[in-house]
Amino acid sequence: MKNFSVLCGKLEGVSCIHKLPAGFRRSSCRDLVRSLFQVLFFFNPFILELIYFIMLSLLGYLALRFTTPNTRTSFRSKDFDFFFTSVSSTTVSSMATVEMEFFSNAQLIIMTILMSLGGEVFTSMLQLQLAKSKIPKFHDTNHIVDVEVNSTKRSFDRIELGLATPSQLESEQKQNIHNAMKSLNIDSTTIKYNSIRYLAYVVLGYLLVVHIVGSSLISSYITLVPSARQVLKNKGIEIQTFSVFTTVSTFSNCGFVPTNENMIVFRSNSGLLLLLIPQILLGNTLYPVTLRFIIWVLEKITRRVEFRYMLKNYKELGYSHLLSGLHSVLLLVTVSGFILVQVILFCAMEWKSEAMDGLSGYQKFVASVFQTVNSRHAGESVFDLSIISPAILTLFVLMMYLPPYTRFDPAVCECEDGDASENVKIRNPRKILMESLIFSQLSYIAIFVILICITERQKMMEDPLNLNVLNIVIEVVSAYGNVGFSTGYSCKRRLNSDGDCKDAWYGLAGRFSTEGKFILILVMFFGRLKKYSLKQGKAWKLS
Repeated sequence: MKNFSVLCGKLEGVSCIHKLPAGFRRSSCRDLVRSLFQVLFFFNPFILELIYFIMLSLLGYLALRFTTPNTRTSFRSKDFDFFFTSVSSTTVSSMATVEMEFFSNAQLIIMTILMSLGGEVFTSMLQLQLAKSKIPKFHDTNHIVDVEVNSTKRSFDRIELGLATPSQLESEQKQNIHNAMKSLNIDSTTIKYNSIRYLAYVVLGYLLVVHIVGSSLISSYITLVPSARQVLKNKGIEIQTFSVFTTVSTFSNCGFVPTNENMIVFRSNSGLLLLLIPQILLGNTLYPVTLRFIIWVLEKITRRVEFRYMLKNYKELGYSHLLSGLHSVLLLVTVSGFILVQVILFCAMEWKSEAMDGLSGYQKFVASVFQTVNSRHAGESVFDLSIISPAILTLFVLMMYLPPYTRFDPAVCECEDGDASENVKIRNPRKILMESLIFSQLSYIAIFVILICITERQKMMEDPLNLNVLNIVIEVVSAYGNVGFSTGYSCKRRLNSDGDCKDAWYGLAGRFSTEGKFILILVMFFGRLKKYSLKQGKAWKLS
């Protein structure tokens, strides 16, 4: 390589490259690209995801911009609203500045693709593929399974003949497996590689099954229920497009629905709401619980070493969605507790309110469960949030702020200060200083709220009932949590009735200035990547 460098230095321009053999040039280019890819992405997944979402948003904007909108509507959108919608779909935020029925069937398909590619489960599958590519491939572990199966068959025969006890056979079986692994020279790296590969298959199957079953059930429901079918017919929305779009949006916890009114127009269709509730939970807060249960079932059925490795060595896989058995149970209990508390408070405060008018007792309960489940990052609504009591809205703000895998863990140990202090000593002081200057998540939310209050200060003075601090906080926290809840805008609440005003079925963000919308775009990106900064801000001591 030294001689090669000297030779290149003596030649002019890139003539050195052309004089090299073609195979060597291709190999050098591949090595260079691979090195750059590792430097940029493998060692900084935050950069990888940020570039991924920005590029996907730009491609989505171009696709939406140059696709013909719905000719049934007279609404005209600005170019920036197309970009805002693309970012909202990609980051699964469902913040809307345009009425949904403005989009044509082709544009709805584009948004479906954006939501699917931007969903947390799908992006986590891409992370698994990157993690797998960094591990060299070794031997296959099928032989270990064969040894285990054959040993199990022989063990049953010996127990029936009374030649051995179960405890003796168990120790012998472990020794046989150990010898098989030793003979094949299979180490933990090999098992880890195969485990990540199998886990990627499980996640892909999980995605396909939920989407296929979910869209089929929704399509069947709408076809069989006249009231739901009539809604789509009146709006000119195809049943299949609605089914696939809503399934992808619900599972990815985006919150977009092809109708202007979101799910308000289906609030009396309790069956449809009950079909969507499991999809919301399976795609977000209960995804780790369901994933671990599926792996446990597969391990019991197949007896493969890879599934057992996933269950016992989940941390080594580096897949943040795979939790321990205890943490999965705690997460299930916490999510159920949050839903229960919200349903109780929501029913107590809103049971006889204007929002519940026209619904039976059963419909009220199902709609309440659906609304409260959506407060944890999904964002679909069956009620007009502008007429919900401030106490419930404040509760929703708290639920939107909490990360999806928040759990109550009373067994947390805070005895790692000694180890932490040792680690700090050997770390880069400049890096420690930069991390210390980073604020907490709540601080950034406050900063974004202040910035939007500055950009919209004139409108807040002229229209204080629509653009007040609480509504702006809901909008910002909703964008941060990638939820999509919004109190909307009502012409009836305007103090000054001068000028033309037309109610529209989109969020309050649709009334923001371009500067305010741009800030919300930053909030959506920040919220989509917040997992990389959840532990920051610890340097700021309040006592």
